[in-house]
Amino acid sequence: MPLFRYKAVATNGEMLEGVLEARAPEAVVERLQAMGYVTLRAEEATAEAAVGELRRRRRFARPRIGSDQLVTVTRELAALLNAGLALDRALEVMNGLAEDEAVRNMLLRVRDEVRGGTTLSAALANQSGIFSRLYLSMVRAGEAGGALAKVLLRLSEHLERADELRATVVSALIYPIILIAVSAISVMTLLIFVVPQFTQLLEESGKALPLSTQIIVSTGNILRAYWWAILIALAGAVFLFRRRLEVPAARLRWDAWLLRLPIAGELIAKVEVARFARTLATLVGNGVALLPGLSIARETLGNTVLADALARVAAEVKAGRGLGRPLLREGVFPKLAVHMVMVGEETGRLEETLLRVAEVYDKEVERSLKRALALLEPALILGLAVVIAAIILSILLALLSVNELAR
Repeated sequence: MPLFRYKAVATNGEMLEGVLEARAPEAVVERLQAMGYVTLRAEEATAEAAVGELRRRRRFARPRIGSDQLVTVTRELAALLNAGLALDRALEVMNGLAEDEAVRNMLLRVRDEVRGGTTLSAALANQSGIFSRLYLSMVRAGEAGGALAKVLLRLSEHLERADELRATVVSALIYPIILIAVSAISVMTLLIFVVPQFTQLLEESGKALPLSTQIIVSTGNILRAYWWAILIALAGAVFLFRRRLEVPAARLRWDAWLLRLPIAGELIAKVEVARFARTLATLVGNGVALLPGLSIARETLGNTVLADALARVAAEVKAGRGLGRPLLREGVFPKLAVHMVMVGEETGRLEETLLRVAEVYDKEVERSLKRALALLEPALILGLAVVIAAIILSILLALLSVNELAR
């Protein structure tokens, strides 16, 4: 359809200019009238203006909006709606308050669509993947139940807690990653720069070097001469590994192996269960039926073994067999969480029980991370000490053999 450039005015004197897609100028006039504006001008945009508008739409098709910004937008919209503002007016106020350009452009597009008669959930769905299926489903449920402000407030709380859980895991992994990186740099510095200082002295002695020293010297020579090839090989291995994980069967085997790991497997299961329980509780508590809620909650799981198990559970729920017992039969979900869900079903307090499950496993994740780090940190330090000690001892053995030869 052609693009029409328009200029309109509201009864309070507010001016509105922009570009709309329509079949004819009359359609533009009707749409603006439905928004409460009197059309002053509606003419077909020139080819240059049309191209510019399309480029603008593409530029903002996928704005980079972080999870913290999404939480802020959701909470502010809930507060403004609770204060009695109309939806389009609330979006306009937020557009004026937003500091980030991507957020402003997104809010502007949503406001224009809402003023054109589109529902908020539909307008959000048109924002090129910014909002998740969970977000859209909750907004849709809030619109249907006439409690949009309340739903948005609960949604912002859900997003905040999900971010807190993710931040807990990420912050706990920062120190071990730094420690591993420092260990690798230290070992490579010894092999590439320190060991070669002794190589010439050891070779001039004319005596065969101990096997351990030969290995250390050869490793240093290989790293010094072929470091670029090693980096390329590592990058290629990572690329191939990620491509391999795109194959469903390979990803399923990998995720199953992760769940079988002694400490990490238990931690992964707890993180996934906490995310699943909070998502399902939020959906059920805001008017989404259990079956579609399970489908949406399944999309939040990162482990395909648990996601596939939840798909089978959803089929059992559809057949009328309840939620708790199918979860128990799968055998991959923590038993405490499953039994709590069964109790919630029996007492008719599933939403409250799921929230309790999420809280319990949030705390369990924190405790498990602390225990894992308590074991991992000394293990990494000890491993680094052993490697460095092996390098130093191999050099000392060679130096001692040279001294014996000199005598």
